[in-house]
Amino acid sequence: MSLFKTITLGAAVATFTITLAGASFAAEISGAGSSFIYPVFAKWGDTYKKATGTGLNYQSIGSGGGIKQVEAKTVTFGASDMPLSDADLTKNGLTQFPMISGGIVPMYNIEGVKPGELVLDGKTLVGIYMGTITMWNDPAIVALNKDLKLPAEPIVVVHRSDGSGTTFNFTDYLSKMSPEWKDKIGSDTAVEWPVGLGAKGSEGVANTVKQTAGAVGYNEYAYVIQNNLGYAKMLNAAGKVVSPSLETFASAASNADWAGTKNFHVIITNQPGDKSWPIAASTWVLIHTNPADPKAAGEALKFFDWAYKSGKDEAKTLDYVAIPDNVVALIEKAWSTTILSGGKPVMMTK
Repeated sequence: MSLFKTITLGAAVATFTITLAGASFAAEISGAGSSFIYPVFAKWGDTYKKATGTGLNYQSIGSGGGIKQVEAKTVTFGASDMPLSDADLTKNGLTQFPMISGGIVPMYNIEGVKPGELVLDGKTLVGIYMGTITMWNDPAIVALNKDLKLPAEPIVVVHRSDGSGTTFNFTDYLSKMSPEWKDKIGSDTAVEWPVGLGAKGSEGVANTVKQTAGAVGYNEYAYVIQNNLGYAKMLNAAGKVVSPSLETFASAASNADWAGTKNFHVIITNQPGDKSWPIAASTWVLIHTNPADPKAAGEALKFFDWAYKSGKDEAKTLDYVAIPDNVVALIEKAWSTTILSGGKPVMMTK
């Protein structure tokens, strides 16, 4: 049974982010950032410690926080759902590589509407988050849900209040759906939201939607399922209605051209394909190219290597898509030339 099926999400965060008193630094890998990847990092960290004795101290503080912490060298690695530009990587002495892919899902709390019953599309989501669609029985929503009885109830918009890669990918999708959104609001880890309530972290958004009648939000699929929240089906780029699932996330991720890009900079929202989930996303690990503590960096890379090769099944149980083996080969080849200490790869540092 997975970690997320045996303890509450809030407890998982508290337990997983504790630094063990008296433990040597070598026994702990420190990281911070993306809440999108948190559920699978929690599972991987638990399994890896049992197998190797090395623990993972990962703080789910959002991509913005993770970027700041790794830049400040307070953690060995950061994790972000927004890839950094080549200029920012060079400026801060960092490299990045993808760790996992998955899906961001519109979630709701509508009385009488079960999970997976509601259908939304990009244009309607833009209207909801722009504040031009304010009721659940708005004609635009009704047109997508002709067989569903929707209440004459106000929509309570919920969004992230902290810097978030989940927000980056969600707003990237909205920007692709609406020139007005792109021009007025744009896509970033934090934006000036036209309407709505802010909540901190994926956990905060999930809890706010769960506790607020008529609420709508966006979150990683694992958090939606863990909290037993309503989730929407989506109309994708091919004009097909799809449900969030490992299959639809994998369909979107399969279109990513990791090999043809510099620094693995690929955004996978609104990908083609009949089965593709439209708000798919990836998480990148950020680590220094010349780490202050080569041993700690080497331990982190050993963990990532293990996760790529031995963590696929655990990722799948949480509906995350593993990075393909051919891409892993490219990533690990890059480690040998970009993450160095004294001119030698840190994976070789003793």
